[in-house]
Amino acid sequence: MRILMAGVSGFLGTRLVDRLTADGHQVTRLVRRAPRTPDERQWNPSAAQLDPAVVADADAVVNLAGAGVGDRRWNDEYKRLIRSSRADSTTTLAITIAGLPAADRPAAMLNASAVGWYGNTGDRVVEEDSPAGEGFLADVCRVWEAATRPAEDAGVRVVRLRTGLPLHRDGGMLKPMLLPFRLGIAGRLGGGRQWLPWISMRDWLDAVALLLARDDLAGPVNVVGPNPVTNAEFTRELARQLHRPAIIPIPAPALKIALGGFAHEALTSTRVLPGVLTKAAFPWTHPDLPSALHAALTD
Repeated sequence: MRILMAGVSGFLGTRLVDRLTADGHQVTRLVRRAPRTPDERQWNPSAAQLDPAVVADADAVVNLAGAGVGDRRWNDEYKRLIRSSRADSTTTLAITIAGLPAADRPAAMLNASAVGWYGNTGDRVVEEDSPAGEGFLADVCRVWEAATRPAEDAGVRVVRLRTGLPLHRDGGMLKPMLLPFRLGIAGRLGGGRQWLPWISMRDWLDAVALLLARDDLAGPVNVVGPNPVTNAEFTRELARQLHRPAIIPIPAPALKIALGGFAHEALTSTRVLPGVLTKAAFPWTHPDLPSALHAALTD
């Protein structure tokens, strides 16, 4: 397929570009700067600027654009950036798609979202038909997903990728955890009872590839592993695989000092199951946390 992709320079985007090109797809990268290679096209989502001809040339659009939620300490300015970077990119793509003649529209739009949609669910299990929760990230996800509606209303198959915590030593949640764990100065966050919806990098890439190929799958999809664990369980398993103790819990007040507004989200419990992927008979390579963490630390 000819795939137009935004968010190509991020933790997930760089790996997805490599995977899709290895699978034989032609990937055109949307960049905000002047293009440097033949496979790049410039856009300015904050000003809603995108050449419709670039979109009309694609069979599918994949949008992973958005400021990293864990990249900086949260303050009001960064929270506005988290929201606007997602809403602006999604709105620009969806409206451009909808404005094309029907014959020129891409067949599918895969748009990033997050399990933050569900808010704090405690011990309650949620799947794709569960309503949005409360909190900053839940509000962001509502705006983010609603921005895809013009493309969906135009008849394009839209998949909303409600991604959990992809595991890889080079990024995401795992990278900043490795040094304190290796030094033996880490432990559970808060009480450790909050649920973590993780997924291995291999399974995340395989799931996106499946969702690109399956024209019968649309709407929200929880891109998470089938066996969520609590923060305490995750901590014990990571410590076991690193052969280090993890006996120093990080209390909630200390998290609030270190992370600002993000501390609340770090302590949120989200017990999410991949209902759509399970019904689609998705073949998990790493269905349990030990195998997923082993792959994250060694692959």
